[in-house]
Amino acid sequence: MDLASHVALVTGGSSGIGRAVVGALARAGAAVAFTYRSNAAGADAVVAELAGVAPVVALQGDVAVDGDVARVVSATVARFGRLTIVVNNAGIIRDALALRMTPADWQAVLDVNLSGALRVCRHAVPHLIAAGGGRIVNIASIAGVVGSPGQANYAAAKAGLIGLTEALALELAPHGITVNAVAPGAIDAGIVATLPDDQRRRLIEVIPLGRMGTAAEVAAAVAFLASPEAGFITGQTLVVDGGATVRAWRSADPP
Repeated sequence: MDLASHVALVTGGSSGIGRAVVGALARAGAAVAFTYRSNAAGADAVVAELAGVAPVVALQGDVAVDGDVARVVSATVARFGRLTIVVNNAGIIRDALALRMTPADWQAVLDVNLSGALRVCRHAVPHLIAAGGGRIVNIASIAGVVGSPGQANYAAAKAGLIGLTEALALELAPHGITVNAVAPGAIDAGIVATLPDDQRRRLIEVIPLGRMGTAAEVAAAVAFLASPEAGFITGQTLVVDGGATVRAWRSADPP
């Protein structure tokens, strides 16, 4: 996949899946700007890792703040001259059972994981149109496909992100912009990488492939959807979960 001459903006790129996405796009030839909220050390490490690979710049900003989003989009275009790829990856969790979840924790997750993606698209899409088209890839989750106990806010936000993906795909197709989502399952990165061994074993037990996925495998799916080869794919959600959702669906079948 050749992304030379493309310019990408990745939100939440200082660690985990976002960091892998930044690396995958840069190694495919794209110039990449990525955002971070507070992990300055992680952001510096990403820039250092990719020095000499492709032009990469880290921009501090919070996708829950419209002014921050406007600033990082403008800074990306000012730095690289155009914008052709957007990856909405920034996300947070505030887990609790639904009846114990505070209104603040509910709202915070929706503001970042769902509304944050819309904010980025609102500011970025005019630049994609000006570039003659482009790609938007939203990082959803299997929690938005089959639900997740203790994560009502997260599951609702990710399900909403899948719906947003489909709506934007229809709205932006006339402008030559494709909009797709990637829904990772249990990925051995971020919080999952720090889980105790017994919790990790329980996660793996429900994955038909018998292992967790890697951030690099998710990033490869994102890079494909961002590439010219995916030009006739839009409004779709690519699940990257080792077969876990297939098992969940089949377990609900009548005997």
